[in-house]
Amino acid sequence: MSASADKLAQFQAVTGLQDADLCTEILSAHGWDLEQAISSITSTSEEDHINHPTTSAIDTDTLAADRFEQSGFIAAEGAGPPGLAWKLITLPISIVAGSLGLVSGAVGLGLWAVGGVLSYSLGMIGLTNSGTNTGSSSTPLVSLSTAASEAMDFVSKFESEYGNRHPNFVPEGFMDALQRSRHEFKLLFVYLHSPDHPDTPSFCEGTLCSEVMSEFVNENFVAWGGSIRASEGFKMSNSLKASRFPFCAVVMAATNQRIALLQQVEGPKSPEELLTVLQRVLEESAPVLVTARLEAEERRNNIRLREEQDAAYQAALEADQARERQRREEQERLEREAAEAEKKQKEEEEARERAELEAAEREAALIKLREEKSLLLGTEPEKGPDVTQVLVRLPNGERKGRRFHCNTRIQSLYDFIDSSSSLEIGSYTLVTNFPRVLYGPDKLSFTLKEVGLHPQASLFVEQKS
Repeated sequence: MSASADKLAQFQAVTGLQDADLCTEILSAHGWDLEQAISSITSTSEEDHINHPTTSAIDTDTLAADRFEQSGFIAAEGAGPPGLAWKLITLPISIVAGSLGLVSGAVGLGLWAVGGVLSYSLGMIGLTNSGTNTGSSSTPLVSLSTAASEAMDFVSKFESEYGNRHPNFVPEGFMDALQRSRHEFKLLFVYLHSPDHPDTPSFCEGTLCSEVMSEFVNENFVAWGGSIRASEGFKMSNSLKASRFPFCAVVMAATNQRIALLQQVEGPKSPEELLTVLQRVLEESAPVLVTARLEAEERRNNIRLREEQDAAYQAALEADQARERQRREEQERLEREAAEAEKKQKEEEEARERAELEAAEREAALIKLREEKSLLLGTEPEKGPDVTQVLVRLPNGERKGRRFHCNTRIQSLYDFIDSSSSLEIGSYTLVTNFPRVLYGPDKLSFTLKEVGLHPQASLFVEQKS
């Protein structure tokens, strides 16, 4: 134990990291090989060759692949250093970090209205080319496939331990998440996860996964998370010089493989404390984001205008070429339509004549059928003990009444209605309401007396649906 304690003390002294848990985890990852552990921390800085923090620029002429060239939120040139405490922090992607501790009165939930200063200050990130930094080339964090795999694995493990309510960490590498934030004109919220740190569970459950924090981050940021046990998360913790956990940061894309570190939050924080910090950063960075969004919109409008002009020109050419063809086709169409209209008119006249003839034939047949039904009824009997008085109410409210012999069949009632009304034959059913009885086809052969309609009956005509 004494040897481990000595190595831990030496490691902290050399690297400057104060978090004993983090240092223990790094040493354990390298099998307590002090030289390897120190090398993993210092190698990035040695490769990037950092000058004193007051260096005003980073030489970008030798960058191998400039993923942010002319694509960042932040201008590469400025008219002089801002009146803020900026410092340069070199990451594996040459991140330039600046402190945004603006001096202003607190308003509401810590919202500081100093967007104009931020817009001016971020323009200074590029500074000038007067620095002596000659070793600015750097290597990518990890391959794209590995980075995405690590990000997806982090999200999966985080959800299995803390549930599905959390900031929507994108399942992709840091560089892709940074590009996503740039395209969406949002800041990138970075969370570095230390699984073994004693404050991690309470911070994740009580702060990071709280409803108000999750909704706020999801609405206003692109969120990326990584475990310091993974390659990319470990390198990011070194680059951001994370000395305490839990660790959160807010960054935005710059130019020439650089990012601007706008804010970092170290150690456990309540939802209110973290929310106040994030709201302040949003307030301060609003002018930069708005400007970037407006410039992108202007570029899209210019592209769209050029496309519309090209399309209009092409349309004019096609119109000139098609005008003569349309003239010829129009004459042919008019002649063809005239012939078709004449043919259609003739066919319609023939169809109308046939329809009128068929209608006349149907009407004649219906009149004949009504007459036959009327003849079948015979003479209306006089009142007597064997005579039934029947009253039928039609759908239009009209009432039809007649006397029938009590041995008359139900069919005769239908013959009576068919012969004395304009109802379509077979389109209705005779019913009684109290009690409700339908005298349909199954009762046509029964007599009035057999079905209980003697000595009198009141029926209704019910139209078939």
